[in-house]
Amino acid sequence: MRLNKFIAHYSSYSRREADKVIQDGYVKINADVQTNPATQVNERDDRVTLKGKKISANEQYTVIAYNKQKGELVTKSDPRKRKTIYDTLPQKYKHFIPIGRLDYATEGLLLLTDASRVATALMTSNMERVYRVKIKGDINDDIEQAMQKGMELEDASSGGHELSNIKSMNFAPFFAYNIVKNAPTYSIIKIAISEGQNREVRRFFAHFNRDVVDLKRLSFGGVELNNLPSGKVRFLSKNEYTHLHKFLSEYEKGQKQVKKGKK
Repeated sequence: MRLNKFIAHYSSYSRREADKVIQDGYVKINADVQTNPATQVNERDDRVTLKGKKISANEQYTVIAYNKQKGELVTKSDPRKRKTIYDTLPQKYKHFIPIGRLDYATEGLLLLTDASRVATALMTSNMERVYRVKIKGDINDDIEQAMQKGMELEDASSGGHELSNIKSMNFAPFFAYNIVKNAPTYSIIKIAISEGQNREVRRFFAHFNRDVVDLKRLSFGGVELNNLPSGKVRFLSKNEYTHLHKFLSEYEKGQKQVKKGKK
């Protein structure tokens, strides 16, 4: 892991703040001063100190569920001083890592953890994500066909962020969907997909000239939003942790097999 990312993950420093303290010579790896934010860190073996204080990677981990509000950025700091999730989260969670991102206008379930390995495993997984989507216009046969069979677009820029350099996109078939309301004015649909990154949902419907006016994540990998109030946090239940432990065990076993195969 990059040194600046390591510090941002396991301390209250943002990535930009981590860059500065590294470049100013306040950070050491195994007693050697490091000034390059891109220096690689072995999370398990290296000893990292910042101004003499050790920064430790967590073997034990905590995962929390947060009901993200519309108008919050999923980042530690914003140059334009817009509101972030860390302005709302209690101080004790300031060092927690968001597992994936929800865009500025999206609300709902966001998982956070204090362990980088957990965040990486969940972010790169194909665990089911469920969203409630409200769009302008109806849900026609073409949209249903694409949800059932998937589609590949050379130009999926419509619906994406204006600064995004991602153009083409492959949309896998949805795990499931349920049309709650279908009308010429607006429609509501619950969808279950495997990713949701890079405004995937907004890009999907934009291809059919359907603007997404409301987007809310209801669940992620078996963790449900349920009645958690907006802007509030809860710990995972015992059953949710059991499911997560099983997934991580299988994920790490697979990673070891991949590394073994490369030798």
